Amino acid sequence: MSKEMLNALDALEAEKGISKEIVIDALEAALVSAYKRHYGQAQNVEVEFDGKKGNIHVYAVKEVTEEVFDSQLEVSLKEAMEVNKAYEMGDKIRFEVTPKDFGRIAAQTAKQVILQRVREAERNIIYNEFSAYENDIMQGIVERQDRRYIYVNLGKIEAVLSKQDQMPNEFYQPHDRIKVYVSKVENTSKGPQVFVSRSHPDLLKRLFEQEIPEVYDGIVEIVSIAREAGDRSKVSVRSTDSNIDPVGTCVGPKGQRVQAIVNELKGENMDIVEWSEDPAVFISNALNPAQVVDVIFDPNNNKACTVVVPDYQLSLAIGKRGQNARLAAKLTGFKIDIKPESEMEDYYAQLAENQETPEEEVHDEAIVESAMTADDYENVEFEEKTTEDEEQV
Repeated sequence: MSKEMLNALDALEAEKGISKEIVIDALEAALVSAYKRHYGQAQNVEVEFDGKKGNIHVYAVKEVTEEVFDSQLEVSLKEAMEVNKAYEMGDKIRFEVTPKDFGRIAAQTAKQVILQRVREAERNIIYNEFSAYENDIMQGIVERQDRRYIYVNLGKIEAVLSKQDQMPNEFYQPHDRIKVYVSKVENTSKGPQVFVSRSHPDLLKRLFEQEIPEVYDGIVEIVSIAREAGDRSKVSVRSTDSNIDPVGTCVGPKGQRVQAIVNELKGENMDIVEWSEDPAVFISNALNPAQVVDVIFDPNNNKACTVVVPDYQLSLAIGKRGQNARLAAKLTGFKIDIKPESEMEDYYAQLAENQETPEEEVHDEAIVESAMTADDYENVEFEEKTTEDEEQV
């Protein structure tokens, strides 16, 4: 057994990267428990593994005392001096108590310890490998699904895709190849657990880096992303090189670059807008494809503004169920109120009236009722209005 044990430890260190010393320490602790369990000994015992020959020895540790009350834990000074005259009161003496049949027990225990260490090492290797992919994109194969998750095979591990991380316009079948964003990696008691997503905004960012070399190199920078997974996204970009058009670079010749991303996301619409240091310009760009006449910032709130659009562009600026305005607000970080040109005379008059009225008396319900934020647009339908606008155009 001794040679086999040493060979097994050497192979374990070479193949799995598990230190021989760590396994020996764990083995010695396990053999102490095995000895006490099989031989009913409650005394202080130590197990020593010879790393050169592979032999195992069990020692009972006893304290030198003047009078012995527990023969399993204590030894008299007289008996101690028979072993070695240098022993004194309070010294610890090791007596070898290795049973004749302990080799069989030791072999079983060693096997269990080695298998446990191998499992722990493999878990740590997998965890370290996939934690390096956290916040990155990977390609996997759909394996199966249940009520809670879709299980995606990433090679060495099976990741989970929860319902909130799935795209509503996608149906996943076994053996489908999909690209996923690794959102979180946890080291649990049952082993590493990898959580992936198809709806995370950063999935879009990683796809841009894969498809567009300028984004990967940092020449074109993605500033912000607003995404409603499976339906529509807005991405703001800027260029660190004045000679490079960031929007045109991302769109590519005949739209090939952005089309590759749209195809990967199963037809999710993509609006790429140019970021600007001027908030008014940035907000105007974010509301594309609608035209913006003016952007008026709220003097009492530096993150709120009123956007003026032509009457026939109102429904286009707001979008179906308020989606365009809602995404623009997320992209820019501004609370956006959209108004048609025809209402602006009354609006300016109301603003002037409010400025003349003392602050504690301002309760203009007309303004409150007419001001709609991006969140309010979600419950409003503009489909019929869109048709009338198109006829006017």
